[in-house]
Amino acid sequence: MDVQTIMTELQAKGSEGIKKILLKHGIKEPFFGVKVEDLKVIQKRIKKDYQLSKDLYATGNADAMYLAGLIADEDKMTKQDLATWAKQAVSTNISEYTVPWIAAESRFGFELAMEWIESKQDFIAAAGWSTLSSLVAIKPDNELDIKALKELLKRVETGIHQADNRVRQKMNGFIISVGSYVSPLTDEAIHIAQKMGPVKVVMDGTACKVPNAVDYIMKVKDKGTLGKKKKMARC
Repeated sequence: MDVQTIMTELQAKGSEGIKKILLKHGIKEPFFGVKVEDLKVIQKRIKKDYQLSKDLYATGNADAMYLAGLIADEDKMTKQDLATWAKQAVSTNISEYTVPWIAAESRFGFELAMEWIESKQDFIAAAGWSTLSSLVAIKPDNELDIKALKELLKRVETGIHQADNRVRQKMNGFIISVGSYVSPLTDEAIHIAQKMGPVKVVMDGTACKVPNAVDYIMKVKDKGTLGKKKKMARC
């Protein structure tokens, strides 16, 4: 399949109703308002295609960029590819999901995440924290730098309430991910979450809520799934 054929299909599947909802959630023009379930139908046909994913992403259309992440070949993505994607990810669904998913699945995940969380641009910093959250969810504990993660937990504890709005939300998500997926650090994550207290994030009039990190981790514990890893970051 080529880009033009896919863009025509995306336009046909677009919905003004979905578009209005997505605009409230930080998705920026241009995009058609395609449901994720419809994007996944196209994903199943294509599976993975490195060049096509890059070409779709380069359109700047948020629907096409999300689809690009679904079909990206994480083994072929270069560090520069991922850095470029992060810089161009102005919509929240791309900066906080698509880019972190593929970065985490690539061999550059931790390296890029540590660079991105230092960015003065909030959408790039948010991408960095989201990448870390995805990494701990898919990597075996013996492949993780536990010492570095402990330092990052402390960094969240001291800096979360001063961080930018979206970064604050993703820092909270990082605490939840570490507590839920990295068994050696579950108690530490809970302890820090308790010290942090409630995390306030402006949701711009949407119905979304910031999960309480302690409550979330405890629910995972009650289900007996602490430390159970995901097969892949993207979904």
